Amino acid sequence: MIHPRIAAFTGLCLLVLAVLLGTILLQPSAEVPDDGVTGTFTTAAEVRGYLERMQAQYGQGSMYRETNGTGIPSSGISQESGASKQSADVSIPSLTGTGYSTTNIQVAGVDEADFVKNDGRYLYVISGNNLVIIDAYPAEKAKILSETAITGSPQEMFLDRDRLVILSTSWDGGPVYDSAEKAGMMPPRYGGRTQTHALVYSLADKSDPELEQDIVLTGSYYDARMIGEYVYAITSESVYIQDPMPMPEVRAEGAVISPEIRYFDIPSSSYQYYTISAFRTTGSAAPAAETYLLGYGTTLYVSGGNMYIAYQSTLPVAYAVAVDGPVIRNEETLTPRETTTIHRIAIGDGQIQYRGKGSVPGHLLNQFSMDEHGGNLRVATTVSGWSSRAGSMEYNNVYVLSGKMETVGKLEYLAPDERIYATRFIGDRLYMVTFKRIDPLFVIDLSDPAKPSVLGKLKIPGYSDYLHPYDQNHLIGIGKETEANQWGGVSVSGLKLALFDVSDVEHPTQVEALVIGEAGTDSEALRDHKAFLFDKEKNLLVIPVSENTVKAVDGIARMPYYPSYWQGAYVFGVNPDEGFTLTGKVRHLPGDGAEGSYWWTGAVMRSLYIDDTLYTVSRDLVVASDLADLSKPVAEIELPSGPQILRSGMME
Repeated sequence: MIHPRIAAFTGLCLLVLAVLLGTILLQPSAEVPDDGVTGTFTTAAEVRGYLERMQAQYGQGSMYRETNGTGIPSSGISQESGASKQSADVSIPSLTGTGYSTTNIQVAGVDEADFVKNDGRYLYVISGNNLVIIDAYPAEKAKILSETAITGSPQEMFLDRDRLVILSTSWDGGPVYDSAEKAGMMPPRYGGRTQTHALVYSLADKSDPELEQDIVLTGSYYDARMIGEYVYAITSESVYIQDPMPMPEVRAEGAVISPEIRYFDIPSSSYQYYTISAFRTTGSAAPAAETYLLGYGTTLYVSGGNMYIAYQSTLPVAYAVAVDGPVIRNEETLTPRETTTIHRIAIGDGQIQYRGKGSVPGHLLNQFSMDEHGGNLRVATTVSGWSSRAGSMEYNNVYVLSGKMETVGKLEYLAPDERIYATRFIGDRLYMVTFKRIDPLFVIDLSDPAKPSVLGKLKIPGYSDYLHPYDQNHLIGIGKETEANQWGGVSVSGLKLALFDVSDVEHPTQVEALVIGEAGTDSEALRDHKAFLFDKEKNLLVIPVSENTVKAVDGIARMPYYPSYWQGAYVFGVNPDEGFTLTGKVRHLPGDGAEGSYWWTGAVMRSLYIDDTLYTVSRDLVVASDLADLSKPVAEIELPSGPQILRSGMME
């Protein structure tokens, strides 16, 4: 039995220790506590034991729930080595254009998968469940050369000279047995799991592509990159406590690879297997594969030599962190605490090797929130939370992490009560757009990794969702315009293009702003940078647009206006002296060509060029237009499958 005085003294010591720990946790950049040592699992029993331990220790709930053996909870249903142009060393056919565009990517030499690719003569398009190869150049003779049915549901692809890699998902159903069913006491249930096929096709005969390899990866397709001739594909799969516990697999050429599962003692409300598989586009060598047990909801950034996988955690009460600064005082505690964990995985020549992890407060917007430069990782985050005194609040931070994933520099509490809408790291600078009522464009100096600092900022109406470099001193932004409303707030109006001059870093300026349409006008480029086509040498900027306007109607009582929809692509020239110059528009909306109350689901999603021919691509249609005269299409190629047409709200 413990003596009362000893017990009291022990309690006092624990109290002092708690206060000291609380003081440490009150620091704004405190790293997330990491009590565990990274390890690996090789058996399903080990994975189950880990989930049960995390559930008991941290009280995490729904994603640990016992399931019925199908991966569905019992309580319900939850369903730098490569060249920037991957075809640079292709033997170009005599009818191939001398210049052509490729996928808009974040990092030079790191290709990103997409549903359309271009090699200067042929277009490769995923349409429905088909690979469509179009003999596209010259445009006057454009035609579909072949249609190939693809296993499963094709998502995206890579083009590497005479090889095409298609990433497609499918459902692998089958019987599921637990111990009682194995003993014959009960009949087996039927379940299954999602799997991803990496289908490697030879394009030696484009009229009949030949499937050379089918690499099967368990889990749903998440994302992929290609560096040189190596593809790095990532699949994800939810992990539940169930019997049996599914384990990740990679199957190729009859061989089955069961990668070890690396885990980290970081609490999460849900867990996912993330399996990285690396393979060459040529040959039949077995893929390399590693699996990581991580939190749900990830962001991927890939440099020429590293893959960074980041995910957000909302920490349990035991990990709650209070924040000190100009917005939140010492006594205020953010509940819940947002933290982003970032894992660095070295890649190269088809090899995968885990290097380390770090953590920063807040959450990421997208892949452009991260950037590797000079051996460091730069990260921009938004912290969102709630305090008992001030209520809900937001602010923004910038961090620099070393190759060991340790924080070596920070800039915090930017733009209180706003959040990040767009970021772009270029060299030693970060350009960051935040917004709530007005759009500040921040110019941030990162030349000294230990001391990031704000060089200047510009406040203007509206905001940008995507920033693209024009040159070293100018940026193009695409987003939405805003205006004050009658309730004292702001309302979002039309699509906005902006050109910024950042040559005077302390006083950036807006060279020009151009607004398209009214509220409801949309563009795929707001959500996906691959929809943004810019070529400075050709003085070419192409933006897909679904334009909403309002027209006056004469002689109709109680209906002075009606909406008018236009869908297609806007084509501009752009330079710092003249701003944006509209050179033409390419229309994709079907019908008699007149604007009206038609709505078509086949909006333009991509644009590309071969020589002086512009190709705009929707899920239904490819339109070829002469860049010198966009008034009339040179060719229209209907794709075999895609969304149906909606006219006046009726299906046809």
